[in-house]
Amino acid sequence: MGFMGDRSTLLETGRFVRAEAETGTGAGEPAAVVSADPAWTDADQRNTYRTDEVFDGAEADAASDAELEARHRGAADKGDPGAMSVLGALLLRRGDLAGAEPYLRGATAAGDRAAANNLGVLLHQRGYPEDAAGWWRVAAVAGSAPAAHALGRHYRERGDEPAAEYWLRQAAESGHALGAYGLADLLEHRGDKGAERWLRAAAEQGHREAAYRLARHLRRRDPAEAEQWYRQSAARGHRRAALHLGALLEARGELKEAGRWYLSSAKQGEARAACALGFLLRDAGDEDSAVTWWHRAAQDGDGNAANALGALHAARGETQTAERWYRTAMDAGDQNGAYNLALLCAAQDRTAQAEQWYRRAAYAGHREAANALAILLLQGGDAAGAEPWFSKAAEAGSVDAAFNLGILFASRDEDRTALKWYERAASAGHTDAALQVGIALVRDGEERAAERHLRCAAGGGSAEAAFRLAALLESLAPPAEPVALGEPIGGAPKSESEEWYERAAEEGHRRAQVRVGMLAAGRGDMAAAARWYREAAEAGSRNGAFNLGVLLAREGSEPEAALWWTRAAVAGHGRAALRLGLFAARHGDLAEGQKWCARAMELGPAEVSERAARLREALAEELSA
Repeated sequence: MGFMGDRSTLLETGRFVRAEAETGTGAGEPAAVVSADPAWTDADQRNTYRTDEVFDGAEADAASDAELEARHRGAADKGDPGAMSVLGALLLRRGDLAGAEPYLRGATAAGDRAAANNLGVLLHQRGYPEDAAGWWRVAAVAGSAPAAHALGRHYRERGDEPAAEYWLRQAAESGHALGAYGLADLLEHRGDKGAERWLRAAAEQGHREAAYRLARHLRRRDPAEAEQWYRQSAARGHRRAALHLGALLEARGELKEAGRWYLSSAKQGEARAACALGFLLRDAGDEDSAVTWWHRAAQDGDGNAANALGALHAARGETQTAERWYRTAMDAGDQNGAYNLALLCAAQDRTAQAEQWYRRAAYAGHREAANALAILLLQGGDAAGAEPWFSKAAEAGSVDAAFNLGILFASRDEDRTALKWYERAASAGHTDAALQVGIALVRDGEERAAERHLRCAAGGGSAEAAFRLAALLESLAPPAEPVALGEPIGGAPKSESEEWYERAAEEGHRRAQVRVGMLAAGRGDMAAAARWYREAAEAGSRNGAFNLGVLLAREGSEPEAALWWTRAAVAGHGRAALRLGLFAARHGDLAEGQKWCARAMELGPAEVSERAARLREALAEELSA
């Protein structure tokens, strides 16, 4: 039995997006872990602390900044609070802090809350956060939602979460999208389930980051709704939402639309989307375009794309280029690069280097590398060094490693420990492990439990398991009733055991082929019997060769039968040797008959040895007469 898992190729985990760690955010880094987009702003709000403007969006679209300034400057200079507030906001937005400050202070003194908020923004930009907070408080108490949001952000950055929550909640409950998002981020950081409500409130107002994070909350509980929010966020230009939407669509086979979203995300600089797009193009047969996108992703630090390029060049026999890309993957922090480089070295019989790279990947937690390292050590005769690596890989979830541990312990006759590992691998769907468990349970007399495991292994394509299952079912079946007088032989339908024998026989299992031949002969179907015996015999089965010889002899083809008996006898079949002795005796070749009788006596079994001895004595007497 061979060890498994030592010839793996490029891991396919990168075909779909790897889930990101859902870590919380610190007070001073409000959403960096989930998006590279501006954390606290939407597409139309680029400042963390937003300015309040007393003119509406339609008016802003209709007039240029110069027209607005001209319209309000005269009134502002005359002390009109509203005009001062608008003009101050306009100058602040332009970056003219010195020009904006006197107007904002004037409007604030007259009780304009928007001006108080904007004065806070101005002071914050100048580096006076405490002064800014004072004016935000004035505006927030007067009912300014943007000021309440800004004040909440101020307190969160200073680690005062209770105060931050109070003011962010004020903003959120006033319908302020950024306030709702800020509150959700704070609650999510604390593990509060109420975060989802406020993400939804912000998302429903068009906040793309909130929509993305809401989708991440819903992706397992309600995939359909999660998809809707991914779509809304992606449509507003959120590159990671586009990436996840593409992965979702690809997983259900909607490749054309998935490709569109991957392309959108990749063009915005998302390396994983470029990598996924490359796989999609490769599978569609456009390898050149795939390489282009993999190059782009690898240059942006995507290790999986570098691995894909390495595998591509390795398949072309360009090992030096492949090695360079695998090293690039390692430099990007992807330990699959070290594993794939080890496989490359192993294929070139560079065993020492292969061990070096397997070790690097294994120490980094790569379970298949640990399994492969253990195999390498075992092949080098270091069973003691191999065992802990097999154990580490198995404990990390490698099914092959669990199976290999079973083989290792079985080779030491530690059958109980071996069975434990076989059972572990079998429970994860390992076909050969299920077969070994089935064999052990049959040996222990637990036929029904054995049947379950043998069925799993046989269903997984194991011809040996199919044969052993058939034999088990045949042994458990009640004796067949005798055929009634006049009833045709073979009229009954095939049993389940015979169907499993046939499945194993069709897979090339020689013992199953012989058994199917015997069952066919029992039904009187000599043509089928001969076909199966011949297949087994030609594959090297001595029982198949013997039975084929018997069948041919009954049909009068003794010379051909003798050829098959000879093949069987040379392979160690005692009955075939006895048949050859009888055949030679009938044809007068007494010396040849004696030779085959001696061979039959050596091979046995006891009954055959006794008959061969009697025949040999008779032939000796005949020769001496």
